Amino acid sequence: MTSALLDIAGITVSPDHYIDGRRVGSSETFELRSPIDQALLGQVSEGLDVHVDAAIAAAAKAFPAWSALSAVERKPYLDRFAAEIGKRADAFCKLESTDAGVLLSRMRHGVVPRAMLNITWFAEHALELQNHPIDTDQAHHIVRHDPAGVVVIITPWNAPLMLATWKLGPALAAGNTVIVKPPEWAPLTSSLLADCADAAGLPPGVFNIVQGTGANTGARLVSDPRLARVSFTGSVPTAKWIAQAAGANLVPCSLELGGKSPFIVLEDADIDSAAATGALMYRNAGQVCLAGTRFLVHAKVADKFVAAMRAYVEKLTIGDPRDEATEVGPIIHPRQVERVAGFVERAVAGGARLLWGGEKHPFGAQYYQPTMLTNLKQGDEIVQNEVFGPVLTLQTFASDEEAISMANGTDYGLGGVCYGETTHATDIAQQVRTGFIWVNSFGIRDLAAPFGGIKRSGIGREGGNWSFEFFCDIKDVVVPKKPFKASFSHR
Repeated sequence: MTSALLDIAGITVSPDHYIDGRRVGSSETFELRSPIDQALLGQVSEGLDVHVDAAIAAAAKAFPAWSALSAVERKPYLDRFAAEIGKRADAFCKLESTDAGVLLSRMRHGVVPRAMLNITWFAEHALELQNHPIDTDQAHHIVRHDPAGVVVIITPWNAPLMLATWKLGPALAAGNTVIVKPPEWAPLTSSLLADCADAAGLPPGVFNIVQGTGANTGARLVSDPRLARVSFTGSVPTAKWIAQAAGANLVPCSLELGGKSPFIVLEDADIDSAAATGALMYRNAGQVCLAGTRFLVHAKVADKFVAAMRAYVEKLTIGDPRDEATEVGPIIHPRQVERVAGFVERAVAGGARLLWGGEKHPFGAQYYQPTMLTNLKQGDEIVQNEVFGPVLTLQTFASDEEAISMANGTDYGLGGVCYGETTHATDIAQQVRTGFIWVNSFGIRDLAAPFGGIKRSGIGREGGNWSFEFFCDIKDVVVPKKPFKASFSHR
């Protein structure tokens, strides 16, 4: 059975799964509402045991033929896939703005072009996968990157299209077959991706979508022994469960998790530039894992920095993300709104001081004011834990050593930002324990570079060759240069 198409802002999209090249409905559904105004968008099919099993079986059946293709032969499929995303650019923009609250301007100018590139770049890069010979005195080594098998990709609600394609590109280009489990709070752009895959002619079973909650559908998926890989972006508690479930079957996992990244402002920083970049941390209502949310500012420039950043924050346009002028939109779900508000309330009760914000925003029920708190201790809850909303903290330091100690003083290690004279800032940045850190900048992402965190911020790296290292089985074919003579003494 299949369900009637949903009409979202004039865009038609299926609420059903996509399994083995066709749409599949479910007897059970879950409700989807917009974070902008809580309007009911529709009922979405829930992935039950039968759907999970069917998707895995379809992906496993499709794997031999898809993996047998060369990278050259797979590339036209993936190029067409990206082109189909481009044909639906406006639809992707409107859907993700409506069901996830992502800024339309960000979707139009950043996310959709990058989603297309995520597919085409890895398709091109895969052409060089098998060209890694190693020559020694003893042998010629042919290092192969072979497709691993059935891959499950679990994406978060803050960037569903971006992160789905970020993982799909290398997984498919390497020759794997894929099942995507989109976020239940924002599944629509993943459903539209299935239309793109279908129109591009990807063989049935190569690309599948199974929707549903993490506790039910996601749990069923990652526990299956037929999987070869699991790639997950999301929260630490969920990652622990996934790692345990997949580990029972020795299925490798890539886990990109939360952040509590430092934003360091040194005494010799360009204060205005640092403040302007600081205001960007409120983008997507602060629901960005790699944002610098802990401001560590040299005591001698703290007042100047606060004044400069306040001026930028006061100019931010808060409103409907579907309006091109909007710079700060809604929080994804009522539960998340209450979570964010709770962090602020407990911090203030514990002695923190509000520099600005600290309340729900009158624009709508799921809007929260851009907020900055100070008068904090390193061990405070709001300093140590990810809030994932438009809430930042500010602490001061008196020396480089103190700044580094504070920057490294949490259990997270995803990203970071450091503003200062370039040589000075680069030296400090290299001492911060994190997966990546931007010097006098923010958000520069190159597909060839590694991405991931340390400590509680994740396990593994994706991007460039690191994506293929994860999504492939690495094999060394050893061809001796001299005739081999068997010997029990040979090591």
